[in-house]
Amino acid sequence: MIKIALTGSIGMGKSTVAAMAAEAAIPVFDADAEVRAMQGFGGSLVEAIEARFPGTTIGGAVDRDLLSARVLGDRDQLAALEMIVHPAVVDRRARFIEDHRAAPALLFDIPLLFETNGQAAFDKVIVVSAPPAVQRARVLTRAGMTPAKFDQILRRQTADAIKRERADFVIDTGGSLKQTRTQLDKILACLGLATGR
Repeated sequence: MIKIALTGSIGMGKSTVAAMAAEAAIPVFDADAEVRAMQGFGGSLVEAIEARFPGTTIGGAVDRDLLSARVLGDRDQLAALEMIVHPAVVDRRARFIEDHRAAPALLFDIPLLFETNGQAAFDKVIVVSAPPAVQRARVLTRAGMTPAKFDQILRRQTADAIKRERADFVIDTGGSLKQTRTQLDKILACLGLATGR
């Protein structure tokens, strides 16, 4: 089994590339989706987050805007949140691997791969990248996003240039979806994985 990590800064196209991998019959582990589920109504992290960050949950679920406002820009608060979330994600990831142990390859969509020094757990790393103007335009269309919040998020993420240097493969998502898919298919072929497309 080849364990492939997919990462990149906010707005670079990770979700798009992960969806293309899923279309190619590669099981995908979405770290953000797992976190949302664990922070959602009745989720396994709700109680611990409320205990550490009182007032950030409403109706049995984490209010992600309230939590974000509490931790963004505060390194200690962010570290405390990561101590709650990251071990739980690692546990979910281990279960995902076990559930798909017969698959020739698995893809793990992990936004903060380099920021958490998690790359050693994977055989290959794909970084998605796009020009800064494209990235900014994409992110600022998101609900609740502001230029200040975007800049805060960027400051806590490893620079795109450094991510590209550390990658085994880079996918430029600044072009068309067809161009992005072609790049992914070439990488999969390079790894000996048939896409079925």
